[in-house]
Order: sequence, then structure tokens, then C-alpha cells
Amino acid sequence: MHNKVQLITYVDRLTGSDLNGLTQLLSHELDELFAGVHLLPFFYPIDGSDAGFDPINHAEVDSRLGSWQDVKQLSDHCQIMADLIVNHASAQSPQFLDVIDNGKQSQYWPLFLKQQDVFPDGITDHQAEAIYRPRPSRCFSAKMLKSSQKINFWTTFTDNQIDINVEHPQGQAYLEQILSLFADNGIKIIRLDAAGYAIKRPDTSCFMLDETFEFIDKLSQRANQLGMETVAEIHSHYQTQIEVAKRVHRVYDFALPPLVLHALLANDFDALIAWLKIAPRNCLTVLDTHDGIGIIDAGPQGDKPGLLNEEQINQLVESIHHNSGGQSRLATGSAANNLDLYQVNCSYYDALASNDFHYLVARAIQFFSPGVPQVYYAGLLAMHNDIDLLAQTQEGRDINRPYLDQDKIHQQLALPVVKGLIELIKLRNTHPAFNGQFHLAGTQQQLELSWRDNHNQIELTVDLANQSAVIRHALDGKRQEIDLKHLLND
Repeated sequence: MHNKVQLITYVDRLTGSDLNGLTQLLSHELDELFAGVHLLPFFYPIDGSDAGFDPINHAEVDSRLGSWQDVKQLSDHCQIMADLIVNHASAQSPQFLDVIDNGKQSQYWPLFLKQQDVFPDGITDHQAEAIYRPRPSRCFSAKMLKSSQKINFWTTFTDNQIDINVEHPQGQAYLEQILSLFADNGIKIIRLDAAGYAIKRPDTSCFMLDETFEFIDKLSQRANQLGMETVAEIHSHYQTQIEVAKRVHRVYDFALPPLVLHALLANDFDALIAWLKIAPRNCLTVLDTHDGIGIIDAGPQGDKPGLLNEEQINQLVESIHHNSGGQSRLATGSAANNLDLYQVNCSYYDALASNDFHYLVARAIQFFSPGVPQVYYAGLLAMHNDIDLLAQTQEGRDINRPYLDQDKIHQQLALPVVKGLIELIKLRNTHPAFNGQFHLAGTQQQLELSWRDNHNQIELTVDLANQSAVIRHALDGKRQEIDLKHLLND
């Protein structure tokens, strides 16, 4: 993976068109800004119950977006990351429909995980309560077979997402087929979606077990054999991220988004500094994604202390709700369907009360933190919450998944905050010091992040007391200073 800024986007929601339209956008309006692009699920269908994360056919590009040939053409322009949806497939998939029709006689019967596969003698209330749940729904869904027999299938996320038995040869063959297809069509990086839930054992949390780490190891090794890197997508306690980072090429730094928000909203860098001292160096850094703003990644879990304590987490959540004018409250928790319990749904720009200076500071901190930065398409354009889309779909995460067109893109690109962000992206992409050594210093009210190689250096200093942020850099002996506030006036 190139050590330059990457884009995260849905094909249709950014372009209003298809893969060819995205290639054109990256070649013109967004030319030379992104060394890679994470294409959020482009499989058939893109408009299922979970915005593509419930594929009916994981091996088919949705024809509304194009074909595998179009994916390969885009890969000639930049590195592509794609999602390997490890844990589940759609209840509307041909394989599962065959199971519904033919029951145990179906050739795909072993492909899907059933309650009885893990709990052959039945499950107790204690065992059920021990299972780690990402959603408020039950982890099993009773499905009626054509024979009128009811079977409890494992559905970690929704009743339309049937968990795959990844330890059975059929499950392994299913994943192998997708891996090979990715490799043949120019995919260079694989995001292991929901891999933390893939392995289940009785009397455990069924999340990030020792066997899960082994599974991720083997999957990553196989991807590497095919010429691809892997990135683990796991929301959990920060110590888990540190452990996962040892098993894959890269892991998401999901602790960074809430810590940056806490720093800017509470005027306190202590927690962020503590994290940056120990954070994995092989990270993908994000502030926003197609999901909500993770809270669990920075907070306590059971008897494990967090980077933020419970009171700080509560204050952060309430600050986001306040800054968004209550819109995030309408999209979070039990207020909307299909929501993760550990995330607040809100655009990052609105979480910062649409404060242009704070937004540029947040992005500068992201770009100077260890790892390769990814910028979500809505964050790139400093989008506000899409409250109309939320009202239409009642899906909480849609508040930050807007549908755009060329006119809206051009309108947002003209904003001073977006122009300033683009200047920061260009600086992050071109300054050679970012390939050197990372240095960290600071106090509760001041943060200094710097990078140095043999001949060049670049430093970000943020002072919360004075509400100032300055980038100083030297390139081949020539010194320059950039005041982030001035970026908004240029």
C-alpha cells in the first residue's frame, strides 16, 4: 500500500453513476489526490438491506455499476481495496434459497452456520448472554424450510445476513473463490469485513477468540500468496487492535476518531497523546467511514480501562448530539434500525459543530498520526448530515451516506474548508518526511506531531489554549510555515 492518502467511497453515492464515472472523477476533479480507493461493496446487489454488505452474489459486480473489467480498468489508475465479507451472505443468495428448498439434502447445507452446529444440545440463557452482540437483535433467526421445519440459523448482524461456516470446507471454498476473483481483477488490498465474528465456540463471547486470530492469520497468508494485502476491520477495545495489528498487514485505528473529537471538544490532548505512544504503526487512520463514529474503541470494556473513562465517553456522545443539533440522536441506538450499539451516527463535520478550523485541525492530526490516511467521500466534501435520507430510509448510518451528483460535488469543492483539506492532502502525499521517523510531544493543551528523514522534516503544532494550529516544514533546506486558519482564507 502506498503511503499516501486513500479515498473511501461508494461508487454510486459519490458519482451518481458507475465505475467509469468514478474513474473519470478521480482523473479530473480529484486528480492526483488519492493513491488508492476503498470501493465499498460493489457486489450484487448494492442496495440490499445493509448497503451491499449482504451480497446475494459476492462474485458478481452489480451491473448498474459496471463489470469486473471496469474494476480492473480503475485498478490501472490507483490501488483498489475491496471488502471480503467474511462472516455472512444474504438470505436471498442462491445457496441459501437452495437450503430453504431442500434442507439437509441441499449441497449448501454445511455452508451456513446453525445454532446446533455450535450448541448441539441446545443453548442456555447463560451461554446466549455471553455472546458478544454488535446489534440489538438476537444472534439467531428461525427460518422455515420448505419441509415446514424451523431451523435457527446464526445471524450475527441481521436476519438477512446468514453467517457462513468458515471452518467447513464449503465455507473455505466460498472465501477462496472470492479471493481468487479479487486477485484476477486488480484488487490489491482486502478489507476483512466482520472477521472478528467468524469463529464461534460454546461458552465464549464468540468474538475475537484465539481461534479467530488463527483464522485471520491463515486468511491473510492466503491473500498474500495471491499478491494482496489485508486490513482487519474490527471494532473493539484498543488492546484488541494492538493484538490484531500483529496478524495482518494493517489494522484500522478506530480509536483515533473519538480521541480527536474528545481533544478538540474538551480541550484535552492527554488521552490522544497516551494512545499515539502505543498505537500500532501499521494502521489505516480514519476519522469517518461508511459506519458511525466508534465509541467502544476508546472506551472501557468490562474490567479493562479505556483510553477515555465512562464519564468522558458519555460527555463525548452528548457533545456530538449537541453539536449536530440533535440530528445524531435521531440516527443512533434504538432511534433507528440496523444500528451498531457502539457507534454514534453523524458526519464528522457536524460532530465538530461545522467548525471549519477544528475540522482542518482534526484532518491535520489524522494525516500526521502514524499510518496511512483514508478519507471518506462525505468527509472529503465536508458534508452535513443527510437528515432527509435518514427520514426516508430509517437506517441510522444513512445520515452520513449521502447520494451526490456532479453539481453537488462542484458546490462542495468550492468551499474554503474543502479547499483547505485538499491542500493538506497534497502536502501529506508529497512531503518525503512522512516516510521517515515519527516523533510525538505535548501537554494537555498542546500537541506536537512531527516526521523526519535524513534531510527533511515536517511538524504540526496545535495549541488549544490559543486555538492555533501551524505546520512547519523544511524541504531540501527550504523552510515554510502554514497557518491552518490562513488555509480557510486563501
